[in-house]
Amino acid sequence: MTAHEIDLEAADWAAKVDRGLSEDEQSDLERWLAGDARRVGAYGRIRAIAIQVERVAALGPLHGPREAPCPQPLRPTRRNLLMASGAIAASVAAMGLGGWAWLSQQRFRTQKGQVRQFAFSDGSVVTLNTESDLTTNFSKDRREIRLKRGEALFDVAHDETRPFVVVAGAIEARAIGTSFVVRCLSGEATQVLVREGIVEVVQTDRASPPRRVTANMRAIDAGDAAQALAAPISVESLSHVAVQRALAWREGRIVFEGETLERAAAEFGRYSDIQIILDDPALATEEIAGLYQANDPIEFAKSVALSLRAETVIGNGVIHIRKASS
Repeated sequence: MTAHEIDLEAADWAAKVDRGLSEDEQSDLERWLAGDARRVGAYGRIRAIAIQVERVAALGPLHGPREAPCPQPLRPTRRNLLMASGAIAASVAAMGLGGWAWLSQQRFRTQKGQVRQFAFSDGSVVTLNTESDLTTNFSKDRREIRLKRGEALFDVAHDETRPFVVVAGAIEARAIGTSFVVRCLSGEATQVLVREGIVEVVQTDRASPPRRVTANMRAIDAGDAAQALAAPISVESLSHVAVQRALAWREGRIVFEGETLERAAAEFGRYSDIQIILDDPALATEEIAGLYQANDPIEFAKSVALSLRAETVIGNGVIHIRKASS
């Protein structure tokens, strides 16, 4: 398939994403992206163009007579996106480094319960999980992302001349072209999960050798633990199935496999304002397993209660789980 044909398909997908994807279409998009490394870059470029087109349409004309009518917003069809691609590329070239900075310094956020996909100006694509917040600062020498909080999957456009670096907590993950997840949550160790390629992970708050993390491996920041001086970053291998389970949030799902009920309840709290309260402390240490919808804590609580011979009491924004009355 030629680069032009890939661009055409990417523009089709970008237009579909703008109007909203069904669950089946989201799965089709992910399979399409995984089918050819060039597709990630092409799709990212088109999505970045769509974002800039929307901004320009919202701001109105920057030059010309004041009485000139504002242009109608550009509908994100394949034809319009491809036409805008050439125009924006020419504008960026004319603006030089200043224009590059305008396109490269951005902030992306999601609210509780949201999972959204964004394109960076280099063609890379990020999928943000619930309550995530990151900023980009791209230059001619370095593509830097700062994940302030949350969880993000990065599908990195290949560029040997500009490393792609994600800073989260005391961890810095460096890649050239790969696919990996960074998880940075309050009260938890920062994690880097590599889906494809190689990522180099280092701690920024102490002198320590970098760790190379390859596909189906996860690096965990040991933090201030006593053993951190000897091994500041631990690395573990995962099965392909385990990696896919860890990415279930992209489809609005949560997978548990031996986690405690207390931990599972806290995880559901990331996606919903409905609070799960364990009235019996003995229930907190019960281990659970299963696949659940992230936005349905009520169904989760009912299912868990049934398996543990417990009961649920559902109130206004609160679910109590307690041992069943004899």
